[in-house]
Amino acid sequence: MSKRGYHHGNLRQALVDAALELIREKGPQGFTLTEAARAAGVTPAAVYRHFQGREDLIAEGARQGYALFADLMEYAYATGQPSALASLEAVGRAYLAFARKYPGHYMAMFESGLSVNADPGLAAVAARASEVLERAARALSEHIAPDKRPPVAMVSAHIWAMSHGVVELYTRGTPGARTPFAADDLLESGIGIYLRGLGLIPADS
Repeated sequence: MSKRGYHHGNLRQALVDAALELIREKGPQGFTLTEAARAAGVTPAAVYRHFQGREDLIAEGARQGYALFADLMEYAYATGQPSALASLEAVGRAYLAFARKYPGHYMAMFESGLSVNADPGLAAVAARASEVLERAARALSEHIAPDKRPPVAMVSAHIWAMSHGVVELYTRGTPGARTPFAADDLLESGIGIYLRGLGLIPADS
């Protein structure tokens, strides 16, 4: 890993960037605060000017990740229009794209054991990402009578879980996981089967 160094007061972000690279290489539990400081070109003592410790540093990487994640999902939802189904499928593809492009952020968010409710700022930005999926699920159920609609939170949670499963098994190289289908196609077909089963889209869609 190349030493980044810092200047003009950007030490905080240099430390976050160093930690995210270490997370990508070694996993959230595979690096020390000393290694992050060394990668940023400072002493371990300097880290404590900005972070309480390693977990706080990882939490900031996760917070920045959720912000990027929410922005990407909101963009995907908006550009997936005009159909509610197209928007939901675009959001699913955005989930996979985020995991591929920002592996350090993704691992800090979902594989570090971090509780999003431990910090109000982290919880707020994580909720923004969840709201995009709920918005997409809500739009898909508008043609169904209110008393017959499946709960929006349930639908969005299932889509999130399906997306996460495809990422973990087929996008991030889980040993032994093989499929002849592209991850994006696998997710899209899974979403379609699920939504048809709930009656949210016609059987011939």
